[in-house]
Amino acid sequence: MINKKNLWFLTLFSLVLVLSVYYITMPSELLVSNNSENINSIETNIEEASVVEALKTEDNTNTLEEINKLKETIANQETSTEDKNEAFDALRLLNQISSKEELLEEKIKTTHDLESFIKIDGDQIRVVIDSDDHSNTIANNIMRTIQNNFDTKQYISIQFK
Repeated sequence: MINKKNLWFLTLFSLVLVLSVYYITMPSELLVSNNSENINSIETNIEEASVVEALKTEDNTNTLEEINKLKETIANQETSTEDKNEAFDALRLLNQISSKEELLEEKIKTTHDLESFIKIDGDQIRVVIDSDDHSNTIANNIMRTIQNNFDTKQYISIQFK
C-alpha cells in the first residue's frame, strides 16, 4: 500500500534521479565556459544525508519492490490459489514488520530523542543509531525499550553511526 509519504518520496527521488542523469549526460562545453563575462558563481549548500536516512531510503525501496512483486503474484490469473495465498500471507507479514519497525523507531525517537533505523528479520533486530555519543548505557536502554515490545527473546544489535 502506497501512502502519501511514500508517494512523495518516490516522486522526489525520481526527480533527483532524472536531474542527475541529465547533468551527467550534459556536454562538458556547457559546464565549463572560457568567457569570463558570462560566468556566474552560484553557491549551493548540500547537506549530506545521514546514514540512517540512507538506510531508510534503501529499505523503503526494497520493501516497495517486494510489495509490487507480491501484488503481481496475487493479481496474476495464472497463479495457483496456493501461491496467491502464500503471496498474500507474505504481504501481510511484510506490512506487519514494516509497521513494527516504524513503531519502534518512533518509540526510540520519543523516549531517547535519537534518530534510528530498525530492521527486523525474524528474531534478529538490527538497530542503527545516528549519534556521536557511543554510550553503553544508551545502547542498553534502547535494547530494553525494544525488548519490552516483544513477548519472546529478541537478538538485538545496536550500531552507532
